[in-house]
Amino acid sequence: MKFSRFSSLNADTVKAIMLVCLADGIVGISYGSLATGSGFPLWVPLSLSLLVLAGASEFLFIGIVAGGGSPFAAAAAGLLVNARHLPFGIAVKDLVGRNPLSFLGCHLMNDESVVFGVSQKSHHQRKAAFWLCGLGIALCWPLGVVIGGSVGKFIPDTQAIGLDAVFPAILVALILPALNNAKTIISAFSGALIALVAVPFVPVGMPVMFSLLGLAVRRNKA
Repeated sequence: MKFSRFSSLNADTVKAIMLVCLADGIVGISYGSLATGSGFPLWVPLSLSLLVLAGASEFLFIGIVAGGGSPFAAAAAGLLVNARHLPFGIAVKDLVGRNPLSFLGCHLMNDESVVFGVSQKSHHQRKAAFWLCGLGIALCWPLGVVIGGSVGKFIPDTQAIGLDAVFPAILVALILPALNNAKTIISAFSGALIALVAVPFVPVGMPVMFSLLGLAVRRNKA
C-alpha cells in the first residue's frame, strides 16, 4: 500500500484515529506496569505486544499466568478471545490486500482498525483508515508497554492510577457527535444492553460481538 493515500482521509477521521492510538498507548502503560508489577520481566509483555498485538488477550494471558495458571491454558484463552478476528477478517479482506503486505495487514487487524476501516465512504478511504489506525496502534501499544513496564515495579497498586478508564472515556467522547438522532441512540443503547446481558455467559472479549445485534434493532425501526 502507498502510504501517501492517507491524504484521502479528512481531518476529523485522522484526529479520531490519533486519539484512539493515543488511548491505546495509555492503556499499554497500564498493561506494562501491571505485568512487571506482577513479577514478569519486561521482555514478556513487550514480546506479546509486538507478536500478538491484541490487548484483551494479552491482559488475559498475564492475568492467568500471574494467578498460577498454565501458560498453555492462558494462550488457549487468548485464542478464544481473539475468535472475533475471524469475522473481522471477512469484513476487511479487501482492505488487507492480496500482496506480500497482506501478512502485515492481518497482524494489524484489531477492533479499532476494523471499525475505522469499514466506516469510511470510499474504498480508498477505508483502506487508508484501516492501515493508518493499525500502524498507529502497532507503534503506540508497544511504546506504552515499555513505558509502563519501566515504572511498574515502582507502583504499589497499578490499578489505582485508573489508566484503564482512559480508553473508554476517549471512545465515548468520539461517539457523542454521532448520537444526534433517535435511530442511532436506539441502536447504541440496544447493543450496549445486549452486550451487558451477554457478559456472564460468554468469554471475555466476546460481548462486543453481540452488541452488533443493536444494528438489527435500528433496521427494524427504520
